[in-house]
Amino acid sequence: MPGTTLDITRATDLITQCPIYQATPTISVATGAHSVLAKDERGRFGLGAFKALGGVYAVMRLIEERCASGTANPADEDFRAAASSMTFVCASAGNHGLAVAAGAALCGAQCRVHLAASVPQDFEDRLAAKGATVIRSGERYAEAVAAAVADGETDGHIHLADGSWPGYTHEPGLVMEGYTVMAEEMRQQFEASGEWPHTVWLQAGVGGFAAAVTYAIRDRWSVQPDIVIVEPETQASVAAALASGELVTVDGAESTMGRLDCEVASLLAFDILQSANVSCTTVTDEEVASALSHLEAQGIRTTPSGAAGFTAWLRDGKPDQRSLVVLTEA
Repeated sequence: MPGTTLDITRATDLITQCPIYQATPTISVATGAHSVLAKDERGRFGLGAFKALGGVYAVMRLIEERCASGTANPADEDFRAAASSMTFVCASAGNHGLAVAAGAALCGAQCRVHLAASVPQDFEDRLAAKGATVIRSGERYAEAVAAAVADGETDGHIHLADGSWPGYTHEPGLVMEGYTVMAEEMRQQFEASGEWPHTVWLQAGVGGFAAAVTYAIRDRWSVQPDIVIVEPETQASVAAALASGELVTVDGAESTMGRLDCEVASLLAFDILQSANVSCTTVTDEEVASALSHLEAQGIRTTPSGAAGFTAWLRDGKPDQRSLVVLTEA
């Protein structure tokens, strides 16, 4: 395994004790003559995306670190006292901010979310409904991130991002640790059924989700699949990093797969994936639009980002092999 380590047991034990925890289902999605297994994260914690795992878990762990009794139980008096003095800060273009806000609300902490001007008003309203303070910071996501980093330097504030870079790895590492619960839920299912997938298709933005699930698969699954990392054709920062052996900045057009079209991969994700024996592919906006039509014909609604792994399977999957994708968001 790589230098980066994730505590899958700790994450599973803590998340499953959360009062709103429920494992998400794995469904079968048919297209023509063959079908694919799909881990359906659209209902996770009632927040509509896999990122709920990372945000809620990381908030609980970071409060635990400041709690006098060393517990991560939101019902504990010392835990609530520690949480009440903490403010979690992040930038968001989507579901990560909602997950952090939900975690803070669950634990009795405060939350501030920086949004770029391009983020729709309805998302700001959803954050506000979770009790978060929303701050519009800049025109682009990178400007919102810079504002969140500066805000996190305020006394009592904690910057909780889902991407990592040199000098900033602890908090995003906890976010990724939360994501491993998905793979552990699937492992338990496949151990019981004996029907393991031959290939797993994982979409990537900065790579936190893909790397966390890959880590858990390589560490825990008794039958090892091929793993394919899927990115937008216009901006494939994970593939570029793996090809060059270091983090690189890619300069491409924005994609309909918003939040997957990232310029630089996460440092932690790169550290895990570079030694995890994965392959990479890209999909186009046009291919994703076609894949969404296949899903909607079966009553399955997701976003272009949520369907990216499914899109790659639809194009490249082998009919005689069992494959697994993840519908990451509603």
